[in-house]
Amino acid sequence: MHIIQLLIIGFDGTEMSARLASLLTKIQPAGVILFARNITGAEQTHALLRECQKCVATPLFTCVDLEGGRVDRFRNVIGSAPSAADVFATGDRRLFRKHGRVIGENCRALGFNLDFAPALDLAFEASRSVMSSRSVSADPKEVLKYAREFLRGLGEAGMFGCGKHFPGLGEANLDTHHELPSVQKPFKKLWEQDLVPYRIMRRELPFVMISHAAFPAVTKDRTPASLSKKWITDVLRKKIGYRGVICSDDLEMGGVLAATPIEQATIEHIRAGGDLALICHQEDLILRAHEAMIREAERDRGFARRVQESARRVLAFKKKHLTRSRTPAPTARRIEKLTRQLWEFAEEIRLATLDREEQA
Repeated sequence: MHIIQLLIIGFDGTEMSARLASLLTKIQPAGVILFARNITGAEQTHALLRECQKCVATPLFTCVDLEGGRVDRFRNVIGSAPSAADVFATGDRRLFRKHGRVIGENCRALGFNLDFAPALDLAFEASRSVMSSRSVSADPKEVLKYAREFLRGLGEAGMFGCGKHFPGLGEANLDTHHELPSVQKPFKKLWEQDLVPYRIMRRELPFVMISHAAFPAVTKDRTPASLSKKWITDVLRKKIGYRGVICSDDLEMGGVLAATPIEQATIEHIRAGGDLALICHQEDLILRAHEAMIREAERDRGFARRVQESARRVLAFKKKHLTRSRTPAPTARRIEKLTRQLWEFAEEIRLATLDREEQA
């Protein structure tokens, strides 16, 4: 059985190489994700994404993590975008939406179509040192106001967004990049707090990203949510009724690899009900995961059915929403305009915050 459309992959380098072309041609991923290490200029980034697409038969999800603030891959190319917390501090929904639109326009100009934002995690004290300006409020209704507008702004710019990090990292006091946090919170409280944005926005989120945190009060063990059928299928799909595309957080993160090898992590994410597994860096881990899924699908008919179900969902999304029409390569004048727009937006945020503080 050929495994396609189940992986989003990252890689090293800033231009196409024979090795990267071979990898993309072999595994036919659903998408690629670029990080700051891949991005040195606007035209270079656009060309790299175009070259990636040439190796893959279906339209690619061209992905980036761009929330603003700490999580900003374009800082050295276009300029720094304000953080979610800074924009939220204005209390102005019009600016929440503009945040999404400005970030979306920057992403589109460089050739991206999917931004892994907004973060829907609640800003509890426990996660303050980890999440800081990435989360906006401990009140789920306030998170909802910001996220909804940000997502609409992205959409106005022709971008898809992704709610993350389900079920919520608000009470996680460890960074899943390095360790596996264990959130000791009963399901009832999670349902009333952390899960509210996902419940309310279940028809608005094109993608949901699953975190690597463990919730032992819910699963009765330390299985990361990203590998948990209870969380992905029972809660997100069935209880909440989410019908969009589900992806994992990066399966190379220490939080999940501490629990299980990459082969098993990828298989378990798909088996649990996930559609897309993110492996964001090492080629050998991407190949190992891909080969392990082929073997498992040949061995286990139930897993093979799960693979086909996810591949159908991903391909249906692409057929409906993605076309092969190319965004034109960004000119120096276009980037200069986006840089100026970003600076003006940051200034607008600063003045709106000062105005609000004076009125308080």
